[in-house]
Amino acid sequence: MAGTLQMAGSIAGLRVNPNAYQRGGVGASIAIAPSAIFGDRVSPSLKKGFLADKFVGDHGSWKSYKRKRSGEAFSVLTDVPNEILTLQVPKFEKPIADPKSVCSVILGGGAGTRLFPLTRRRAKPAVPIGGCYRLIDVPMSNCINSGINKIFILTQFNSASLNRHIARTYSFGNGVNFGDGFVEPLAATQTPGEDGMKWFQGTADAVRQFSWLFEDAKNKHIEHFLILSGDHLYRMDYMDFIQRHIDTGADITISCVPMDDRGRVQYFSEKPKGADLKAMEVDTTILGLSPQEAEKMPYIASMGIYVFRTDVLLKLLRWRYPTANDFGSEIIPACTKEYNVQAYLFNDYWEDIGTIKSFFDANLALAAQPPKFHFYDPMKPIFTSPQFLPPTKIEKCQVLDSIISHGCFLRECKVEHSIIGIRSRLEYGTELKETMMMGADYYETEAEIASLLAEGKVPIGVGENTKIRNCIIDKNARIGKNVMIVNSDNVEEAERPSEGFYIRSGITVILKNSRIKDGTVI
Repeated sequence: MAGTLQMAGSIAGLRVNPNAYQRGGVGASIAIAPSAIFGDRVSPSLKKGFLADKFVGDHGSWKSYKRKRSGEAFSVLTDVPNEILTLQVPKFEKPIADPKSVCSVILGGGAGTRLFPLTRRRAKPAVPIGGCYRLIDVPMSNCINSGINKIFILTQFNSASLNRHIARTYSFGNGVNFGDGFVEPLAATQTPGEDGMKWFQGTADAVRQFSWLFEDAKNKHIEHFLILSGDHLYRMDYMDFIQRHIDTGADITISCVPMDDRGRVQYFSEKPKGADLKAMEVDTTILGLSPQEAEKMPYIASMGIYVFRTDVLLKLLRWRYPTANDFGSEIIPACTKEYNVQAYLFNDYWEDIGTIKSFFDANLALAAQPPKFHFYDPMKPIFTSPQFLPPTKIEKCQVLDSIISHGCFLRECKVEHSIIGIRSRLEYGTELKETMMMGADYYETEAEIASLLAEGKVPIGVGENTKIRNCIIDKNARIGKNVMIVNSDNVEEAERPSEGFYIRSGITVILKNSRIKDGTVI
């Protein structure tokens, strides 16, 4: 393996020619292998033979030699012909990744057009998932569980709810305490100069615009930067990733997952198909897969997660590629010939929550038996904002393969293979199947609900005898009585914002704060 020095034994020998002595310097030729040996003492015989006389002649006596001023350079050679000087080879310990030397940069993403309308009023990392979490909680929790407590979060679009969630959950005064670390949201901002007037143009440009901050005094001991995405679902120990980066002596390391031909394969943000995809087949056994697994998954897909050495990152962004905007499509492909770019195999559950379809499927998969991913792990939990809500109350309901979050009220309803978010209210006769309901940000009291019903209005939640299937219900939605949301015509795409819903990939999305009147059929 490149970079590995193979030595025959624990003793290295140097052969010196005593006749090559020259006053004031070393005249002997000494050949040393590329593996440098540092800090070893050599103790040849210096008080015998012709060199002893020469030495005393030059320095007066051994005592005067010892009184030489510090910093005066001179050289000494042995006078014993063919004498072998032995040097004990030092035992170098394997460098261990230190989380204190790592800083994470979580990218808040762009406008989130593929997740629209869920991103209409929020950034992608702020989208609720799993009943009571936000997408940003996944990389944040992975950092905390990995011991990394220096975290920047770069935001640009609809960042208000994301900033609010971060402030409530990951702060010094309450929530998760970071000790000597920090969590700093960095919003796109204008700076002096023509380039400072631009928004983030891509992942690399976003990091470049704040590169000056990475050299701040509090970050001077940072050796590695971990670039993360804020819209993925997975559980990873980042220190294993960084240890691989250190062990291989890499400048850049890319985290990747094995994929079969049905997965969306990324090769530095490109999406090859047909012959191009076939040409990208590799032997994934070299990454640790069994022959059976390698046959099923002959492709390697980038997760969009990178580790950079700090000096390499700054050099690439400022001088080598100062106009490149994206890591995946521009900088990393250009670096493969000039830098040591390594791959790290992550052979576990990972999902890119980039579209309505993938978001919907990932949520329902949490309720599968057994689930491929679950939020609870006693050793590596996923953190979120503490809600201080009462337990869910269920009255004469039928719940199958579903997740019911805290603070909900369910009355004589049926819930099948669905996710029910915090503070949700389901009334008598309601049926939900394959539905992701995000819940509500606040409660309405029984008196307020009764008043709204008396006035013919719709309270927050789902009214009586309503049937919902294959649907995402955003927060604070008001769905009336006797409503049918089943998409019986199998419509793939539709935009009805005035009526409170969209249809994306055949999935009905009820908008946040929308109102669906009694008796509506979608």
